[in-house]
Amino acid sequence: MEKRVRRYWRKVLAFVSCMIFVASGVLPIQAAETYREIPLEWQEACQGENSLADSVCQDSALTGSVLAGNARQDTEKEKNSTNLQLYAQSAVLMDADSGRILFGKNEKEQMPMASTTKIMTCILALENGNMEDVVTVSAYAAGQPKVHLGMREGQQFRLGDLLYSLMLESHNDTAVAIAEHIGGSVEGFAGLMNRKAKDIGCFDTFFVTPNGLDATVTDSGGNTRVHSTTAGDLARIMKYCITESEKKEDFLEITRTQSHFFTDEEKQSSYSCNNHNAFLTMMDGALTGKTGFTNNAGYCYVGALRRDGKTFIVALLACGWPNNRNYKWSDTKKLMTYGLENYEYKDVYEPVSLKPLPVAEGIPESGNPYEVAYVPLSVEEREKEWNLLLKEGERVERKIHLPDGLKAPVEEGSVAGSVKYYLNGELIRECPVIIQGDVEKRNFRWIMEYIIERYMI
Repeated sequence: MEKRVRRYWRKVLAFVSCMIFVASGVLPIQAAETYREIPLEWQEACQGENSLADSVCQDSALTGSVLAGNARQDTEKEKNSTNLQLYAQSAVLMDADSGRILFGKNEKEQMPMASTTKIMTCILALENGNMEDVVTVSAYAAGQPKVHLGMREGQQFRLGDLLYSLMLESHNDTAVAIAEHIGGSVEGFAGLMNRKAKDIGCFDTFFVTPNGLDATVTDSGGNTRVHSTTAGDLARIMKYCITESEKKEDFLEITRTQSHFFTDEEKQSSYSCNNHNAFLTMMDGALTGKTGFTNNAGYCYVGALRRDGKTFIVALLACGWPNNRNYKWSDTKKLMTYGLENYEYKDVYEPVSLKPLPVAEGIPESGNPYEVAYVPLSVEEREKEWNLLLKEGERVERKIHLPDGLKAPVEEGSVAGSVKYYLNGELIRECPVIIQGDVEKRNFRWIMEYIIERYMI
């Protein structure tokens, strides 16, 4: 009899416990109080005193927008605070390894770029053609204005030879012959140029010609587009040519050659090309470059230098007109010297340690319904070493963007948030925060199994 009574009260207790769990929404009160989901886009981290400041963000959208606005202002001030007096109307000094603009003057202003266009023509020809290809000259190519090789309609040349003509002497007829060979027509090749520009992140650049002569085109919507770029985009194109393209070594070999001699395929005419890039002998470590001039563009230049493990790119637009052709060399030397003297590589990598996040309505690892479920996190980092070209006083700030907690079910490998790195208020890297484990959601069956195991067995 006593056993039956005890068994009865056990069942009553189990039933009451079950009802309590159901009434409380299955989740323990402490877990419900801990969890507060905040949209990631609302969150901004507080800035700490250390060079890498950790913080979990729980601020409002208003605070986030204010911080973002201040960051943009600080970035613009930083780029233009250096007292460099330049002749160029638009200029950029870029770190070729990271692509970061170290100094900018009107770097986003669209302007014609003259024959600096030809670095894009050259790299596309290298990537889409073969140095042994035979190029046949059209009447249109032969009719291009000076500076020109003087090719005749019907003449044939080896593509490799024409690339030296293009880059050492900046021949306009050569550029058109190459474009027609690679793209089928000048218009077709311009399409390739514009697609490549967008592929590498140059969204303020528009190509009309392969040689850089001043030109406009009207699109299908009746809009007039001008052959133009920005100093920032021009530097980005050079970065692609010397650090990213699979043909970067060929590009450097051609543009660094001092002289080249060749004949047409019929061996009836011989030609010589000499490199007019004076910068190559102007500074130790000078790597490559391309000059340009038209009446609209003025003198333009884009060049690169590598010294002491540092690689810099300078891009100049509208850097003087006739009688001031040496302005571009003065500006180039000034910007390169500024980079060499003020920037050094620093290892800014620091490991990120994250606490596990609580999971609302999740089954804890212990199986105890009175405990809160937690899930571990990790940061998906590219490498364990991160060297950045920095000047004195610059620091990288780290901001961790995570919600207060997660809601079950949680799947391993899902993204919980991100770790963002800022330099002078500008986002330079973002790493996802990955969930390291599965957490199932509490349900009535799980509760009943727990009660039966705990009270009825």
